[in-house]
Amino acid sequence: MPTYIWVLIQLGSAAASVYHILLYKRDPRSALGWIMACVFIPYAGPFAYFLFGINRVRSRARGMKRRLFNVAPESGQRAQTPPKPGPGGLTDPGQRITGKTKSCGNLVTPLFNGEAAYPAMLDSIAKARQRVFLSTFILKADNTGTAFARALGAAADRGVEVMVLVDGIGEWYSLRKASSLLRQYKVRVARFLPPRLFPPSIYINLRNHRKLLIVDNQVAYTGGMNISDDQTSLAGQARRVSDVHFHLLGPVVSELSEVFCRDWHFATHTPAVESGTPTPETRGDMKCRVVPDGPDDELDSLALTIQTAISAATESIDIMTPYFLPGRELMTALLSASLRGVKVQIILPGKNNLFYVHWANRNLLGELLTWDIAAFYQPAPFCHSKLLCIDGNYSLIGSANLDPRSLRLNFELGIEVFSESLNHTLRTHFAQVLAVSTRIRPDDLARRSVRARLRDSAAALLSPYL
Repeated sequence: MPTYIWVLIQLGSAAASVYHILLYKRDPRSALGWIMACVFIPYAGPFAYFLFGINRVRSRARGMKRRLFNVAPESGQRAQTPPKPGPGGLTDPGQRITGKTKSCGNLVTPLFNGEAAYPAMLDSIAKARQRVFLSTFILKADNTGTAFARALGAAADRGVEVMVLVDGIGEWYSLRKASSLLRQYKVRVARFLPPRLFPPSIYINLRNHRKLLIVDNQVAYTGGMNISDDQTSLAGQARRVSDVHFHLLGPVVSELSEVFCRDWHFATHTPAVESGTPTPETRGDMKCRVVPDGPDDELDSLALTIQTAISAATESIDIMTPYFLPGRELMTALLSASLRGVKVQIILPGKNNLFYVHWANRNLLGELLTWDIAAFYQPAPFCHSKLLCIDGNYSLIGSANLDPRSLRLNFELGIEVFSESLNHTLRTHFAQVLAVSTRIRPDDLARRSVRARLRDSAAALLSPYL
């Protein structure tokens, strides 16, 4: 092939890449880096941008939901008119982000570990009279998973409409897949974007990480807890994972039902009809806002909600998460809070189940510790809890971790709870964990060997994909 043809290919591919970068890359640093690579690295630069620089996760998610619903994606919809300012000219930032007002008259109760959560969930299933919705990322075919399958099957046998949605990748965490276990008990089950070779459909991202159980539109359970023996010691073994789940009553249950129905429609292309189910009764004095989030969102709703809440903190911020890989925006919000005099505490697992995440966050912690943010490692078992408490009356619960996979690549669920009583209960839990945890000191990170520092820095470079 003549040389000028190769030159035209290089110039054309570089020009097309730069055109795409200028239109779609929002981060100027990332955009400039990719432009330099495409212009000054012949052929390889544009090829690398085509493989790794284009955000196909977001475009695929938006495209699939638009094709299915023929409307804008759920969390991308915003209120057409901004909320009216309150006293002092302030507005509710959560309403501006999500387009949703707070629901009043709710009661949210924490359930610590499987010993508290699973019996309550199974009891609610046993009392179901009309409908049971269950969505989970992992349901293992062990003693706990079989107990749930049996209870769901019994509910279906007595005429209750049972729908179970399991993630197409999450079910592979068990040797026997959850879908086959549930079908054994004649439970209606659907898989969320399962991997498929023909026609090709393999989405490692775009996972449904939400955990929901809704019974008769009257009671709901949500949080970060999967369904397996790992979260309980009832099976005659030491608990491998600690976690917090939540029992919810009140109008917020209807909002959670809507989230499940939309996910079911997406997975099955069949609407999940809710007609005939009574409206939830007012059961408490807590205000809640449901924040569904996913890569189809025009805004990163959950990330913006977290950053806004942290930016509004005046006294304290307590974070408990298994995977802590904050983006620059969240890092800046935490540093700004600490510089304002807000007490910031972060609790992480002492031994992470994903070693490379542990390496990456060690590289990030140094900057936070420098500015008086306190970080702690808690002892085994591995803590899977996802909690954010701010000041004395705000808590964020749900399924999301503080990492790019949760906040950008997965379908997640957060619930803002405005309640002094729940905040106090969760802060008491924080205090109990802190009493047995080890504080991470800047000197601990400084004493790392050169090899460990290089390893941790290399892992941090991959944090957007971990």
